[in-house]
Amino acid sequence: MRWKTTDYTGWGRALTASGDIARPERRTALEAILKDGLVPAIGMRRSYGDAALNDGGRVIDMTRLDRMLSFDTTTGILDVEAGARIGEIAAAFAPRGWLPAVMPGTGFATVGGCIAQDVHGKNHHKAGSFCEHVVSLTLLTGTGPVEVSPEKTPDLFRATAGGLGQTGVIVSARLKLLAAKGDVMVVTERRIADWDEFLVRLDASDATYTVGWIDATATGANLGRGILEEGETGSGLITQRGKYRKVPFNAPHFALSAPIVKAFNSAYYRRVPETGRTVVRPISDFFFPLDKIHDWNKLYGKAGFHQFQCVVPLGAAPALREMLEEIAGSGLASPLAVLKRMGPGRAGYLSFPMEGYTLAVDFPNRAAARDLAKRLEGRTAAAGGRIYFAKDSLAEGTDLGAMYPDLPDWQAEVAKLDPEARLATDLTRRLSLRSAQ
Repeated sequence: MRWKTTDYTGWGRALTASGDIARPERRTALEAILKDGLVPAIGMRRSYGDAALNDGGRVIDMTRLDRMLSFDTTTGILDVEAGARIGEIAAAFAPRGWLPAVMPGTGFATVGGCIAQDVHGKNHHKAGSFCEHVVSLTLLTGTGPVEVSPEKTPDLFRATAGGLGQTGVIVSARLKLLAAKGDVMVVTERRIADWDEFLVRLDASDATYTVGWIDATATGANLGRGILEEGETGSGLITQRGKYRKVPFNAPHFALSAPIVKAFNSAYYRRVPETGRTVVRPISDFFFPLDKIHDWNKLYGKAGFHQFQCVVPLGAAPALREMLEEIAGSGLASPLAVLKRMGPGRAGYLSFPMEGYTLAVDFPNRAAARDLAKRLEGRTAAAGGRIYFAKDSLAEGTDLGAMYPDLPDWQAEVAKLDPEARLATDLTRRLSLRSAQ
């Protein structure tokens, strides 16, 4: 297998790595690589920080192992290689009345990446996390292939689900797809006046898919205002689909200055009529709205950006409000801010979700933003919440034992499978995840 030395980044582009990358096209080529020892596997690098980086070492790019192997129309079980993208699965199966049970905010995420992060979607309050719909998976370990399932190998499954790729290389998986009414989304949009109304609406929502865009620049009586979207699958004709655009160059520093972001957010808030509205959208426009703008991460400039995402228990909502107040008062927030209600569903020792509220906000990579994110991490820990490894690039890891009480169980399982830490990445080293806390 040919190795190519290159520089690469995560989606946030604030953290970088340099090393050898191989891109096998067949499982036999992958197995040949691993005969010399385990190597971390990566996908489309849609994690924002350093989860897919191994600076100075080697990684295996799994994106050519992207075949859909078989589908059972009776059970809805899809057998698929780990490099397949979630958006491609949705596009292939939505017209046939099926969707991936859980989809993150980008269709470019691979199946292997979704398992390694145990991702959640706009239906977490109903469907739980991604790996709760994984029937089984094939894992290449230092001793060969292992079939992993919640029933037959529960400890290994829980260490692999959300386990950041540290138990082995995920080769393929059997996914239980969700029955869908069709290949479009019927979406109800309504303005939300403030933080208190947002929580009430989120708690009361019975829609299958629910997500809130929040104006993270609004302060005072408008703190927490935004737009609530509630969606259901449907069938019908979409006469006009959104055009794809590309950001051709890194935006200048002033493009995301506080006045410009505030003006944009105000206009975006008012795009929905006061009385609300119901619209029909293509599946991809609802689930992956930013995918239509290729290389949208360049909008943050050459220095890149960081995202802070946390979840706090239901009873800690006042603490989350205080975090939003600090974010809004900082003048650092971008237009990309999301608020969701989460259920209890999680499949792995290091799975992010807990029942509560999750807030995600993007910040340009500036010193003040980095300091703010670290303060928000401390507030999250004090509130009994946790941060999301798929988005993190700044945490120091001092509170991870409290955030993730199952961490010792994960460490013990990982140590059995990879005692030499060959699968370690920049993220696991930065947070000392594989060391005793």
